[in-house]
Amino acid sequence: MRKIFTKGLAKKIGGLFAIGFLLILTCNAVIESGAKGKTYSDLTAIPKNKVGLVLGTAKKLVGGQPNPYYSNRIHATVELYKANKIEFVLVSGDNGTIYYNEPSTIKKDLVAEGIPSERIFLDYAGFRTLDSMVRANVVFGLDNVTVISQKFHNERAIYIANQKGLNAIGYNAEDISRKQGLKVQLREYLARVKVFIDLLMKTEPKFYGNPIEIK
Repeated sequence: MRKIFTKGLAKKIGGLFAIGFLLILTCNAVIESGAKGKTYSDLTAIPKNKVGLVLGTAKKLVGGQPNPYYSNRIHATVELYKANKIEFVLVSGDNGTIYYNEPSTIKKDLVAEGIPSERIFLDYAGFRTLDSMVRANVVFGLDNVTVISQKFHNERAIYIANQKGLNAIGYNAEDISRKQGLKVQLREYLARVKVFIDLLMKTEPKFYGNPIEIK
């Protein structure tokens, strides 16, 4: 009797794992399909947009080492601006505490690389990718935008943007090796499932605020 019960429980657990795995694969495939043809790694091929939207991340890793995702996004943004593929930069990131301010840190490094300060606008309430994309449209009045992040992140951001009425393309900052970025890649699969939960639940950004015109 106990063996039968154990086998039945094992089958149920196995079934749940199979459903979860299928859900992850499906969400991943839908987002990849939705962003197909909308991300660019070739600077000469990407269309021009008025504004490039940099998605924030920490400058340093937990151990204090430089974060390659951060430095590669800075480099990609400077590339776009100097190639006249964007006229303004909107930096969207987390400003949750007085000790952690992604937008201001990114702006400082962009200015150091030659982008004029007056060409850079800051979104301090980009706590999540969803917040960043919705606020770009609703608060900053953008109808079109070039998202700047790694390809896997751009795909998710573009899918969210298009679902929320913002026409987005992505410029792919250099990624890191699969081995080095394994933890981030695994987390990305779960983040893609969360996209559909948010859409189903009609999740809104944490903050909106007064409109800000980029000009």
